[in-house]
Amino acid sequence: MNRCLVSCASQVAGAIATAARAWPPAKSTLRVAAIVLILLPGLVKRSLADAQPEVATSEPLRQLTLAELANVEVTTTSKEPEELWKTPAAVYVITQEDIRRSGATTLPEALRLAPGVEVAQADSDHWSVSIRGFGAVLASKLLVLIDGRSVYTPLFAGVYWQVQATPLEDIERIEVIRGPGGTIWGANAVNGIINIITKNTRDTHGTMLSVGGGNVDQGTATFRYGGGYGQGFNYRIYGIGFTRGPQFHSDGRNFDDSRMRQAGFRTDWDRGTRDTFTFQGDIYHEVAGETTQYAVYSPPSQATVDGNARLTGGNLLARWKRVLNERSDFQIQAYFDRTNHFEPEFGETRDTFDIDFLHHLTLPWWEQNFLWGLGVRLSPSNVVPTVPTTDFLPHNLTDKIYSGFVQDEIPFLHKQVTLTLGSKLENNNYTGFEAQPSARLLWNRTPRQSFWGSVTRAVRTPSRLDEDIQINFFATDTPLPIYLRASGDGQFLSEKLIAYEVGYRQLVTPHFYVDVAVFHNVYNDLYSFQVGAPFLETSPSPVHAIIPVLTRNGIKGNTDGFEITPDWRPVTWWELKPSYAYLNMDLENKPGSNDPSSIPNYEGSTPRHQVMVRSFVNLPKKLELDQTYRYVSALPAQLVPSYQTADVRLGWHFTRQLELSVSGQNLLQPHYAAFGGEPGGLVEVKRSVYGKIVWRVGED
Repeated sequence: MNRCLVSCASQVAGAIATAARAWPPAKSTLRVAAIVLILLPGLVKRSLADAQPEVATSEPLRQLTLAELANVEVTTTSKEPEELWKTPAAVYVITQEDIRRSGATTLPEALRLAPGVEVAQADSDHWSVSIRGFGAVLASKLLVLIDGRSVYTPLFAGVYWQVQATPLEDIERIEVIRGPGGTIWGANAVNGIINIITKNTRDTHGTMLSVGGGNVDQGTATFRYGGGYGQGFNYRIYGIGFTRGPQFHSDGRNFDDSRMRQAGFRTDWDRGTRDTFTFQGDIYHEVAGETTQYAVYSPPSQATVDGNARLTGGNLLARWKRVLNERSDFQIQAYFDRTNHFEPEFGETRDTFDIDFLHHLTLPWWEQNFLWGLGVRLSPSNVVPTVPTTDFLPHNLTDKIYSGFVQDEIPFLHKQVTLTLGSKLENNNYTGFEAQPSARLLWNRTPRQSFWGSVTRAVRTPSRLDEDIQINFFATDTPLPIYLRASGDGQFLSEKLIAYEVGYRQLVTPHFYVDVAVFHNVYNDLYSFQVGAPFLETSPSPVHAIIPVLTRNGIKGNTDGFEITPDWRPVTWWELKPSYAYLNMDLENKPGSNDPSSIPNYEGSTPRHQVMVRSFVNLPKKLELDQTYRYVSALPAQLVPSYQTADVRLGWHFTRQLELSVSGQNLLQPHYAAFGGEPGGLVEVKRSVYGKIVWRVGED
């Protein structure tokens, strides 16, 4: 919470500085990166030619072929399996092989692999993850799912990334949708959706043990055991734990280390072609050091303390899918999620109950795919304030969402063209009914070429931070202390988006694939502050002045941009994946709004340019050499200049059961600033080295 509140204070006070280096990056550094990425495979090729016995031991990349990748089935865009090639949305799939060869140790690091996803590390266990703008540690316009279970918190409108500790080895794929998906998934799927899909238990038989450590990720361990009882019943259990050291602090506090433990299970029961059942759950506990800053009424009027944040919780999910006949099937999913979140200035306990019904029909007229569904979510919470200047009123509140949706896919011209129409209607306890319609058009011009376009409406509904927060920020050290009081008064509306998108995909050759997406987003009623008339308060003493700052919807504007993602495989043992994302934000205050700083904060917390180049090389003797170069332009609102990073991973398959790897991250500098908002000074991400051993026994 502290980072979100500090961000609010920064907006209210207007204390935003610009410390940006202009694009392009230094030519000398780019030249070094280019030489490494371009010449290294050639040097490897020469070494292979000079050592013919070793060529025989070199294996092709285990990645899917480009044709196979284009035909990967994704489920996030329509809740039903469909080929990536035939999806009218900006979709990117991060595969298990992508994750393994990236050297990532956390989910946010793995999400960096998707173009257009803005990932920045704020400290040891806090991350800003957003899509197409509006970066924040608790980004409000991004919906994140794990196996269909939402991990979006209604308290702050964001994701607690520090406790999303799904074992990376258990992830089958991550589907990333850039652009709105409210028609299917409802409110808060505004700028994008991330759906983390874990492996079916039939694919995780046997024992897996992974251990690793380094100078930042000081110790990690993951254990998994899976098996089956026949008749389609399979299971697995797992446990994971890690300890992370602090990042670099310019003030020397170094108080952001963290310790995380999580355990869980999953069962899948496949009863032939008619019924499938899934039942799974997790429990977790995290303790993280935090530097907390909050206002007090006695001199010096502001306290900065080092303390611990504790997050514990768990979840259970059940899913049943039945095939009625070749033209009809339905699915029922229900889950329960409990979160206990306690920080030095507040605590919250939240239970979430969610049930969702989905029915799929293939209509006889033109072979239309018709979907409809209903959903209910109840999320009671209790907030306990621990300091007098921070509160949520009322303390107890139940968030309620009732929803229904319909969607129809209509094929034309021998199924070369598909028109998809749909809408979701939701009712929530803040703003009542919200409609989120969409229209999408797909043209498969050839089996290797497709065009798509869409017009979509999406909304971000209020959170308790928008409606119920009551918090004082110390403003001035004067004889009469002055405080800024940010508060909600029940007048905050949903943020609204109308998105226009077009895209193009082509498998140019069996070895070269390109994906391009272009968007124009029109926002209205964006979150802002309205400064009111000052007044005096005599209690609690001493007498002090209050400047009220109310949450409002006083900003509108546009964002424009594009993402381009080629994939090139010139030889069987080398793959090159460059990507480029561009974003321009043009926001303005609506008539009557006097917010001086939210627009600079929005526009200055997201990079305009993102460049990434990934190289995967298979060396002789079962060695792997993987490299990643990234350039991110400046974030003026976060006091972050543009930066470049380079990561290198060397892996060795010692045997079929044993894999060793060493990864170096952020190798171009000892430390760099990636995202701000930490009391006491900017935290910088360290250069790190990490070693890992993975041992598998009895896996199929």
